[in-house]
Amino acid sequence: MWLKKVALLLTCVGMVFSVNAAQVDSSNPYQMMHSVAEQTFNRLKAEQSKVKANPNYLKTIVEQEMMPYVNYQYAALKLLGPNLRGADKRQVADFIDGFRAYLITSYAQVLTQYSDQVIQFAPEKAVEDDRRVLSIPVEIIDNGRPNIKLEFTLLKNTKTGEWKAYDMVAEGISLLSSKQSEWNSKIRQDGIPAVTKELAQLAAKDIVFEGKK
Repeated sequence: MWLKKVALLLTCVGMVFSVNAAQVDSSNPYQMMHSVAEQTFNRLKAEQSKVKANPNYLKTIVEQEMMPYVNYQYAALKLLGPNLRGADKRQVADFIDGFRAYLITSYAQVLTQYSDQVIQFAPEKAVEDDRRVLSIPVEIIDNGRPNIKLEFTLLKNTKTGEWKAYDMVAEGISLLSSKQSEWNSKIRQDGIPAVTKELAQLAAKDIVFEGKK
């Protein structure tokens, strides 16, 4: 049940942060979320036939439209946490690349569950100029199911002023922290390259619509 709920939430992450980078002002996190949600809904609706014909096309959509708004580098480093101490720089770089590829496939897979969910955003609030981390509450309205409340966590680039998402909290649980707990023990036991290899294997999987082989 939790995994299905996480899948729905990740689908909405894709909806919120997938859009052409040239059309969105990332300096205002609230306006960015509104803009990308609207445009992503429109694109997914318009390209359903293409996606149905080739589900792996969702990887291309995520690669081109979503990843510019996800701070995967920061998220990957947080996942490594204390394992960064004394780690080989090349291994860390490979892990970041592997994590990015894993995210692309993960988001593409859960986007197959898209079915006209509605995203209701919290009212916009003033954001202080020196604010670096911001959580924005969002409610997912899915007909026939209870509404789901969550928060997107965004990080501001102090040099460019752009905001990007790096985590999501659902039912009080940080998805980033849960993955950190899952992978940390394996990294300690087998090393960073072993987890990077596992990420590559997961990233290479084909996208499959539920109920299809």
